[in-house]
Amino acid sequence: MSAPDDAALRALAERTGAVLLERRRRVVVAESCTGGWVAKCLTDIPGSSQWFERGFVTYSNAAKEQSLGVAASVLDTFGAVSRPAAEQMAAGALHHSDATLAVAVTGIAGPDGGTAEKPVGLVWFARAQRDAVSLALEERFGGDREAIRRAAVATALRLIIAAP
Repeated sequence: MSAPDDAALRALAERTGAVLLERRRRVVVAESCTGGWVAKCLTDIPGSSQWFERGFVTYSNAAKEQSLGVAASVLDTFGAVSRPAAEQMAAGALHHSDATLAVAVTGIAGPDGGTAEKPVGLVWFARAQRDAVSLALEERFGGDREAIRRAAVATALRLIIAAP
């Protein structure tokens, strides 16, 4: 599967906004490897102030701890690219906002930084809601840095659309 192009990402963001508006939800995003790209896609849509609450770009471990409350012990034990880190990022984003839904993205976009256990292309996602069970998802994307990031942005948008 190829990485989504700009038109595909825009279509997904438009659909995301329509779903959020229809369900009367506000979203917050916590991003690491996508560097704010999810927030950008969402805020590119006219009227996004009705359903986009805020975004956190927490690239460093210190930022994850300080801005989102990710526990240092989680980062030390599991690493920033892990289910527990993604879950705490989503929960922290929800806690530090007035949103009803949060999505977090943390991964290794490359071209370096990967290991045998955590290869380039590994991305963890988490979704947290005030009124529903949280969800975590692991994906392994192929391609170069941009392809991995584009695929991660699309997945994050789909997680928002799929929220009950």
